[in-house]
Amino acid sequence: MTTTDYLINIGLVALVIVQIRGGRLTLRTAIRPVACVAAAAFYYLRGIPTAGNDVLLDAVLGCAGLVLGVACAATTRVYRGEGGAPYAKAGAAAAALWVLGLGSRLAFEELWTHGGTHAITSFSIAHDITSQNAWVAGLVMMALAEVISRLVVIRIRAARLPGGAVVPVLAAAGLAA
Repeated sequence: MTTTDYLINIGLVALVIVQIRGGRLTLRTAIRPVACVAAAAFYYLRGIPTAGNDVLLDAVLGCAGLVLGVACAATTRVYRGEGGAPYAKAGAAAAALWVLGLGSRLAFEELWTHGGTHAITSFSIAHDITSQNAWVAGLVMMALAEVISRLVVIRIRAARLPGGAVVPVLAAAGLAA
């Protein structure tokens, strides 16, 4: 892994710390994780292969990210704070799920760069996965699905909290009067 790889992963781990600390749901707290993953996607993606079973690989890894993101959101405490504003605070289970997703992607990268290339190549040939870029796209899809599904589920849960006169997601984002 390069220094840039480590910095990107440190940034993604920092998102866990922010989630555990908790805070008010605002537009900034919605954009930050999506921007971090989008930056990683921009850095890593060189195209999205569609030959063979590449799209299936993207779908499977995307579904894994979706499951992790929804589970992470389901285990995050969402509540009304001062003034009725929605807040979210991740607990140990939510943080563990986030780390599981990130850790699995890191483990794959470490396997690829430290002796597992033959095993991954053999698996890819056996399952008609056409290139390294297919794996990169699938892992980026997994990260995006994890972040976006967590964000959406938490915002839906916040909108359903009792006691808000305005749609809490819009009010927290500063988009409602």
